[in-house]
Amino acid sequence: MITRADVERAARRTAGLTRLTPVLEGDPGDFPGPVWFKCEFMQHTGTFKARGALNRIFAAKERGELKPEVGVVVASGGNAGLANAYAAAQLGVPATVFVPDAAPAVKVRKLKAIGATVVQGGAEYADAYQAAIGHARETGAVYCHAYDQPEIAAGAGTVGLELLDQVGGVDTVLVAVGGGGLMAGIAAAVEGRARVVAVEPDSAPTLNAALAAGEPVDVPVAGIAADSLGARRIGDIGYSVAVRAGVESVLVSDADIIEARTKLWDGYRIVVEHGAAAAYAALTSGAYTQGVGERVAVILCGANTDPATLT
Repeated sequence: MITRADVERAARRTAGLTRLTPVLEGDPGDFPGPVWFKCEFMQHTGTFKARGALNRIFAAKERGELKPEVGVVVASGGNAGLANAYAAAQLGVPATVFVPDAAPAVKVRKLKAIGATVVQGGAEYADAYQAAIGHARETGAVYCHAYDQPEIAAGAGTVGLELLDQVGGVDTVLVAVGGGGLMAGIAAAVEGRARVVAVEPDSAPTLNAALAAGEPVDVPVAGIAADSLGARRIGDIGYSVAVRAGVESVLVSDADIIEARTKLWDGYRIVVEHGAAAAYAALTSGAYTQGVGERVAVILCGANTDPATLT
């Protein structure tokens, strides 16, 4: 469980280490009310995950847990690996990243360019996770979870603090959900100030299934956004914060995500990965209906993608 105080602590720890990403207002007349895009795809390494990684690794250093010779380890479909490799590089320590076979080549190339040791294998994130846990146990490397650690989620939540400062007033925040770290952080940051709607692919509905079951449960993982929204189940932190804050889940299809991603490019010349486009797909598909005058923010959380797939 995390609170706004945890997010504020993360903001202080990472001040000057992360980028203040811009907010773009949607074109008037396109929506029943004002819509803003929080352009978090412009963050270091191309996703919001740099925020949580920096918070986690710098906190570990403060506590004396970070061993310079072994550094950190993470399991990732790509984005969390990039973020933690980047954060480790800021402190001059090594990073080992376990990725599934399905990890996009563009992300694997970037990982190696940052200097990470990349170990690829297994069909999905869960396989990489088990391998990373074993590595941490054997070497003493600091384990950085892709989404389900308090410092990771709180760091991600600094997106929400920035958004409130930049816009001045938001009614609803639409955010894509895989494992739920970003959603949890933002929901904690804006709790009592705005509502959060979780947007999930119908082929990987981790929060939706958990809310229906009354607890986190495993779901099948498939679909075009599985490389970034491909967690098998919602994290405990994500679930607990979602229940506490009354987060609603809506589902979108692969076709909805593809259409939303294309519309972002055609209308705004914004290039994002499919997982990031899922949040916007809630609006463009009608999965979420904006009220007249309702102030909506869409978190565009990552852009580690091949632009050629837009054509």
